[in-house]
Amino acid sequence: MPSGVILYGPPGSGKDAITSELTELRSEFALFERLKAGPGRTTGYRVTTVDHIEELSRTGELLYRNARYDAEYAIDRHGVAALVDSDRIPILHMGQVVGASAVAAFPLHWMRVLLWCPLDTTESRSIGRGDKDVQARVKAWHETREDLLAHETEPWTLTLRTDQMSPPESANAIIDALAANASAESQNIRELVG
Repeated sequence: MPSGVILYGPPGSGKDAITSELTELRSEFALFERLKAGPGRTTGYRVTTVDHIEELSRTGELLYRNARYDAEYAIDRHGVAALVDSDRIPILHMGQVVGASAVAAFPLHWMRVLLWCPLDTTESRSIGRGDKDVQARVKAWHETREDLLAHETEPWTLTLRTDQMSPPESANAIIDALAANASAESQNIRELVG
């Protein structure tokens, strides 16, 4: 069965950097560009309208949909299928545990990777990359922590502390776990998030 990778974590936990490393190390990895309707960053997204997202939702084409930073985001079946059909391993960036679970409706061997970093890491990385909404990202860090605690029995294939591992180390750990066909297990979330 083909594989997919879910990178879940708070803002600044390294989803972009690790994705970049994965795509450099192995050509079959590809970032899944979520649909986005609203303001803010457009790099890494397929820009669309709320009406289009609504239409996809009505026709059952969405695996997951959420709102954050005054924008609407969606993961569509067609977008994931297009990558799989071209023999790529889709990498999905997630900020909600329910989203990580919802995409499992698409029949792939999903590797669920929990990326974690402390609040000060999120804040310093956000400032360092010039985000204009640092406080919104700090708020999202807290929301991610609460989300993990509310779903602490949720299984993860791999848990990586990205304040302690470089992006290349993290990418190689993901590649190794994928090669080993590692299975998802519950983690000690309370210890992880403090």
